[in-house]
Amino acid sequence: MSRQMKRIFVILSLVLIFSIAMTSLGIAYTGGVRGIGLLGTCFFFTMGVIVILAQVIPAGILFSAMIKSIFSSSRSNEMPVRV
Repeated sequence: MSRQMKRIFVILSLVLIFSIAMTSLGIAYTGGVRGIGLLGTCFFFTMGVIVILAQVIPAGILFSAMIKSIFSSSRSNEMPVRV
């Protein structure tokens, strides 16, 4: 992977984390959290969303690969299983 591509991935991941943090901050502020508790709530929401995404994305990829392998044949001239 080239250096420029790594830089693009880093920028995109930082933008994703920043947008999640700002959304969490807005939700906490709208919910009535003020002062230093606002930063703690924002941190809690942001890290929770990032952890959930880190678990859901690979699980979704594995689940879709499993569904594909169940309903399609490994050889191109065979008929796939119909349920």
